[in-house]
Amino acid sequence: MKTEEQHPVETVLEVKNLNLSFQTTAGSLNAVRGVSFSLHRGETLAIVGESGSGKSVTVKSIMGIRSANEKVNSGEILYTYTEDGQSRTVDLLKLSRKEIIRRFNGKHLAMVFQDPMTALNPLLSIGKQLTEGMRKHRKYTKEEAWKKGTELLDEVGIPNPERVMKCYPHQLSGGMRQRVVIAIAISCDPEILICDEPTTALDVTIQAKILELLQEMQKKRNISLIYITHDLGVVAKVADSVSVMYAGRIVEKGTASEIFFEPHHPYTWGLLLAMPDLHTTEERLYAIPGTPPNLIRAQKGDAFAPRNAYALNIDFEEEPPVTRLSDTHEVASWLEHPEAPKVLMPDALAKRIARMLQEGA
Repeated sequence: MKTEEQHPVETVLEVKNLNLSFQTTAGSLNAVRGVSFSLHRGETLAIVGESGSGKSVTVKSIMGIRSANEKVNSGEILYTYTEDGQSRTVDLLKLSRKEIIRRFNGKHLAMVFQDPMTALNPLLSIGKQLTEGMRKHRKYTKEEAWKKGTELLDEVGIPNPERVMKCYPHQLSGGMRQRVVIAIAISCDPEILICDEPTTALDVTIQAKILELLQEMQKKRNISLIYITHDLGVVAKVADSVSVMYAGRIVEKGTASEIFFEPHHPYTWGLLLAMPDLHTTEERLYAIPGTPPNLIRAQKGDAFAPRNAYALNIDFEEEPPVTRLSDTHEVASWLEHPEAPKVLMPDALAKRIARMLQEGA
């Protein structure tokens, strides 16, 4: 786990009060509800939560990837970059998808998708797909782009890159395809790299290698990373800061150390308890009871309340306010209210955290 001292101070991306919905035949589905977070230069931010919590929808809006039935209800996505020697800030939500693709995607913002097979075009060679962005955004000649593409494949650890440039996606293994996707993503030297479950389709050995590769790329190029994942093991390995999402809202955020060693939200407690460790002896892992809410229905109170063993009466009536626990740690829970009863984290989690701290020491 990274240390807090590694946090940079220059903000490159700021999402403010983002509200997104989808128009469906059953009604309006409020997928993202008031999400706010900041990303600093060289930092790794992990956004975690169950499927359907709004993680991917949130980051795809940064890239301008929006569905036809998606609606931006409110918010800002402020991206700060340097152009012609001057610092500029633009609200990406005010730009069309075509404009974001033309001005920012590739050379400023890039994304590594979950499944490398669907991210790559099966009809085009690896070389063709790898050089396309460099020729468009960096104005490389065909020969320059091909040479740079070969170097990138070598940089991401693909053996015999000259041969692979002529291959097609189906001729490569899953791990090699994901390395190609990473090479394409970094080919135009972006400032922000978004990784949406980049290791889900891979076995654990390849997962570790891909994570190490991304960390090497980040350090070498000073890239800011956003990880979308439900795997807290990945978060512990790569993250500087963590935002925990539930039902379209960030319920807790802080440094990785604060989330793993000082969690305050019952949902965060549940996610941590569901993660096995070397001392896990139970035949069945812990699972948070119940299912996520239907976001087509209006959410009265705290959306997590029906699944929360520590819910108070007010949780079913009013949405909890955000309480600031430190300069970097925030939580949306009525348990932090001065008049709320004192509730401690589950004993099993407290013991696990104590073990982690002892092992870390």
